[in-house]
Amino acid sequence: MPTGDLVLAMFGSGGDGVVTMGEMMAQAGAKDGLDVMRVEAYGPQIRGGESSCTVRLSSQPIYTQGDQVEVVVVFNWQDFLRFKGELVVAQDAVVLYEESDTTPLEDVGLSLGEDARWIPVPFIALAKEAAGTTLAKNIVTLGILSEAFGVPQALIEKAITHKFSKKKAAVLEANLKGYKAGIEWGVGIKDRVADYYLEYEPGEPRLLMSGNEASAVGALHAGCRFFAGYPITPSSEVLHFLSEWMPKVGGSIIQTEDELAAMGAIIGGSFAGVKSMTATSGPGLALMTEMLGLASMAEIPVVIIDVQRGGPSTGLPTKSEQSDLWQALWGSHGDAPRVVLAPADVEDCFHATVAAFNIAEESQMPVIVLSDQFIAQRRETMSPLTLRHKVVDRVRPTDEELAEGNYQRYAYTESGISPMTWPGIKNGQYQTNGLEHTEDGRPTSMHLVHEKMNQKRYEKLRDVRSRYSYVRKYGAEKADVGILCWGSCKGPVKEAVLRAEAKGHKVSAFVPQVLYPFPQAEFEEYLKTVKNVVVVEISYSAQFYKYLKTFLDMPKDTFVFKRSGGKNLTVSEVEEKIERVLELSAVRKEVLV
Repeated sequence: MPTGDLVLAMFGSGGDGVVTMGEMMAQAGAKDGLDVMRVEAYGPQIRGGESSCTVRLSSQPIYTQGDQVEVVVVFNWQDFLRFKGELVVAQDAVVLYEESDTTPLEDVGLSLGEDARWIPVPFIALAKEAAGTTLAKNIVTLGILSEAFGVPQALIEKAITHKFSKKKAAVLEANLKGYKAGIEWGVGIKDRVADYYLEYEPGEPRLLMSGNEASAVGALHAGCRFFAGYPITPSSEVLHFLSEWMPKVGGSIIQTEDELAAMGAIIGGSFAGVKSMTATSGPGLALMTEMLGLASMAEIPVVIIDVQRGGPSTGLPTKSEQSDLWQALWGSHGDAPRVVLAPADVEDCFHATVAAFNIAEESQMPVIVLSDQFIAQRRETMSPLTLRHKVVDRVRPTDEELAEGNYQRYAYTESGISPMTWPGIKNGQYQTNGLEHTEDGRPTSMHLVHEKMNQKRYEKLRDVRSRYSYVRKYGAEKADVGILCWGSCKGPVKEAVLRAEAKGHKVSAFVPQVLYPFPQAEFEEYLKTVKNVVVVEISYSAQFYKYLKTFLDMPKDTFVFKRSGGKNLTVSEVEEKIERVLELSAVRKEVLV
């Protein structure tokens, strides 16, 4: 029987065009109204090396990249082997592999079932014969996939035409010939793979966007007009996107010599009155910690996007992990308050970034948006109508506050927020630096002033907590199993909860977007509604669980599922934990009876 949900994965070397293949399939699916998620993976090399791309196409809403790959395309088995531990291939999968690759199939380590179909394909020969170059083997493959598996054929042809339209006519013609050759070859295997043919009703086109792009668009929407940053995987796309679009809205962008300089630059930009932002990853955030303290002490609004990757040190530059949590929460010398937000999907990257600017401008403090590689570099579909979010601008001091001789930049207020000026405002000049200071900004080392100023700076968090404690809840109102997670774990957890509910289990999940200030009241209310608690996170040291314990009286028998990054969380992992907890809960209940 045909399917309404298909997961494909392609593997090859740099230059094989597997990412281009995935992008074209994802765009075609989105334009045909399908729900799409595209995930890329690379080796750690700066240039070249292996790459893979997984695309999920579905007629129903999806929240993850799919646990099992159903169609596998392999140009080179040695490249595939470098990713083997990161994915699960379905037992009855279709494996299309280059027929000229002499690697024995028993050496590739794929223990598939008897229903699996191993199909050698002359990708290279077809490309050379039809297009005159082996470089077109990815285009040939697109033809095979569109014919044999129902990937939108006409839309992919349009994508090919668009991609090569600026090149010589002969180049476009050659690639279209390669595409048609793939279609013709795909006819021959269509009956063998009919159970994986994608059937659906075309719908309205959908927007396809990555998390990094959504963060960049959110920044522009929020009014950011200055960006400074140093390129670092996996956040570099924010810099790339804004380098093109920031000048178009009258803004400025600087590629700095390092992350320390980037942080200093955006503090300067914000001090001058312009909404300012940087983007980095874990190693870069480590370099920014001293300047984070300066922004906190001087009460200057800045936004920092940290796209987490595997650590420590340079770690896993191209793989996801949730191990920057403690650094984002506490990374600085002294008592340096900041707000930490955690987007949970691509669309959320837009909203979290706008909210970060709103909070920063209102509260005059640094705000960290804690994304990760799985969210930031994947692409998924959404409605463009969802990209709306209220924007808050910096409030200019009143005439009374700016009356000659009256202005006090760091005046004590009930909320902790003082009137902020910027250069050029009459009577608004003030002294500022990283030293502790009096209300008018003059340096001081007096204990009483330091105590009062610390209280003032932290008081601002109370206002943030009361207005921005946004959380998501899924599943049963009263549950036998309650899952606590954050960030990119949301997708697999949500899908696992929905599957558990379909089986008749009472399961729920709680996902905070605001990590700090900690939404304690919301957590405590949720914990009252569940019998067993499971914490899910991608951190070997269980950073999230230990963070929860600093604020909450967590049950002694809390179940903790934690592991290192390098492999994205799957629905099946969460499902297994749910089933295990339900089994143990049933045994415990029998013992008590």
